[in-house]
Amino acid sequence: MFSFPELSAEHVAAILPFIGVGFFAQLIDGALGMAFGVLTNTLLVSVMGLAPARASASVHMVETFTTAASGISHIVHRNVDWRLFARLAIPGVIGGVTGAYILSNIDGNIAKPFVMAYLTAIGLYLLWRAWRMNYGHEHKSARVVEPLGLIGGFLDAVGGGGWGPVVTSNLLVQGTEPRTTIGTVNASEFVLTATVSITFILTLGFKAFTVATIGLIIGGLLAAPLGAVIAKRIPAKRLMAMVGALLTATSVFSLYKALA
Repeated sequence: MFSFPELSAEHVAAILPFIGVGFFAQLIDGALGMAFGVLTNTLLVSVMGLAPARASASVHMVETFTTAASGISHIVHRNVDWRLFARLAIPGVIGGVTGAYILSNIDGNIAKPFVMAYLTAIGLYLLWRAWRMNYGHEHKSARVVEPLGLIGGFLDAVGGGGWGPVVTSNLLVQGTEPRTTIGTVNASEFVLTATVSITFILTLGFKAFTVATIGLIIGGLLAAPLGAVIAKRIPAKRLMAMVGALLTATSVFSLYKALA
């Protein structure tokens, strides 16, 4: 007769911190529409002590599920501009595969300072975006798309996240309409995360996806319904500033430890 293996207290103690990280990051992402990847990767590397490649692999495996659900929802609600989708997804995949391959084949101690420097920059960028946030402008088509997708995909794979903050924010700066921009970026992110996850599996093997991945999935699923509640109660500008401050503080601390 089939039976599940006994779940020991040690197993529970090992997975709980990752459930907490996934829960907290998904709360923020659900309310803001970005930051799950960069926030989770920062906490996994700087607080939990995971190697950058393993952290990014775990984050992208989890995001394969979350972005699939998000992408389907945006397609159903007709929030996807398919021409913009193709212009983002194709170069994004190229950049993501390149970043995942490089990160998987260099020493984690060498990669960590560069990853933390990138995440620090993202944190500062989100703080700047929060200060400058103003959506009362006329909407227009984006001019710079393919290079943005290529860079966003590469940085997302190397830093464990950043597709949303980099691509969405830059498209909005160019004057695009927020609803279709967010919907298209979310839908194209599924293609990116699935491809990056496959690349990590081929380069690192399934051993890279352990208790951290399971804990992040559980925490993310538990928090998913609550993001909308936070979005209603906390202004996006204030929430973005909080995320930027947290990312900057944790990344600077981890960068200091890596260089010390």
